[in-house]
Amino acid sequence: MQLQDILYSQGFGTRRVCAGLVQQGWVAVSTTGVQGEYLPCTEAAADFDPEGLQLRVQGVDWPYYEKAYVLLHKPAGTECSQKPSTYPSIYTLLPAPLRQRPSKTAVQGIQAVGRLDQDTTGMLLLSDDGQFIHRMSSPKKHVPKVYQVTTKHPVDEAQVNKLLAGVVLDDDPKPVRAAACALVDTHRLDLTLTEGKYHQVKRMLAAVGNRVEGLHRSQIGSMPLPADLAPGQWRWLGADDLKLLTLAPA
Repeated sequence: MQLQDILYSQGFGTRRVCAGLVQQGWVAVSTTGVQGEYLPCTEAAADFDPEGLQLRVQGVDWPYYEKAYVLLHKPAGTECSQKPSTYPSIYTLLPAPLRQRPSKTAVQGIQAVGRLDQDTTGMLLLSDDGQFIHRMSSPKKHVPKVYQVTTKHPVDEAQVNKLLAGVVLDDDPKPVRAAACALVDTHRLDLTLTEGKYHQVKRMLAAVGNRVEGLHRSQIGSMPLPADLAPGQWRWLGADDLKLLTLAPA
């Protein structure tokens, strides 16, 4: 695969822009995977096997990925929208190549897997793999997601039991159940859901006579939010991470 095409596939601009980056000496490559072993390349048409290729573009190291799988620690006060209405978009937290990756659809770049409200924090997945997005967000796939809920009023066992038994929301006569629910203290609980209805956690708590004051998604599948990933930071997801995302919590 030509180097200019590799850069284009990773979101570094049009093919002409990518060719210019190479010709102007802004690109170095490493095929060994050894840190620091980068060799400059000024031939845009030079051929490389993209699998496992490490790029250094304008001084920034960038691994090649045929498809991008990203985890973002969503901070409060951000919207999961390309065109936010009130708060900054979560996409402003990502580097330009992730936002510019070419796509066969009308929207380029990686897309959020579902949405979190502007005041909700925690794990947010993003990808340009349509099948992955569908698999992780479809209610029929039953991917468990764990939320740390802070409530306005004290939580008791009766409310927990109602959440586990199922509550009726105003748009669906079929009861919605929590897959798991555990009291943490008087005003906090861990709630596991396998669906993804609009404002589901807030509406479920309202249905049992309480109110959500704080909401944080702490785990998806068997993968918890990494302790070293601060709000606003992102990282690539590897093969082991992708497996954990689809496993039920232990």
